[in-house]
Amino acid sequence: MKKFGEKGTYEDEWQFEKSKSQVKRELLALKDLGKELLKLPIKDLDKLNLSERLYEALLKAQGMTRGALKRQTGTIGGLMVDENYDEIKLSLDKIRQQHNGEIKQFHQLEQWRDQLLAGDNDVMATLRTEFNDFDIQHVRQLVRNANKEVEQNKPAKSARLLFKYLQQCQAGQI
Repeated sequence: MKKFGEKGTYEDEWQFEKSKSQVKRELLALKDLGKELLKLPIKDLDKLNLSERLYEALLKAQGMTRGALKRQTGTIGGLMVDENYDEIKLSLDKIRQQHNGEIKQFHQLEQWRDQLLAGDNDVMATLRTEFNDFDIQHVRQLVRNANKEVEQNKPAKSARLLFKYLQQCQAGQI
């Protein structure tokens, strides 16, 4: 892009300068990325390589009301101009992938628990091969207790314990 007062041809300007619409689209993309950053918890914000000013602006926005948040979002969009968009976008995608993986693991645990409580013995065999130190006797006891609790309309303490046991197995803590 040429500086103010420099002489150049019309073709030079046409090739290098962005249209007003393109600039608006880019600024809107930065603002949208800032909105996505606002949704992240603080521990995930710490993982990103953000400038101090942007990080503080994001922290301030955490407790703001609607009108103030809208103004703060504009400020964050302005601060995003100085940031490395591609680097932040890549880091944000990595965080999302990690989060999606955790959600899939959680759903798998819920599914195993529900199948065990329904009396599916195939899941028992699958879990036995999946986890080395899988205690079948303990799991069967938890399943029996959970079914009794359902029959007696008691809180599902054993079902929660079964879920925690499966979590520990998956994390390799057992």
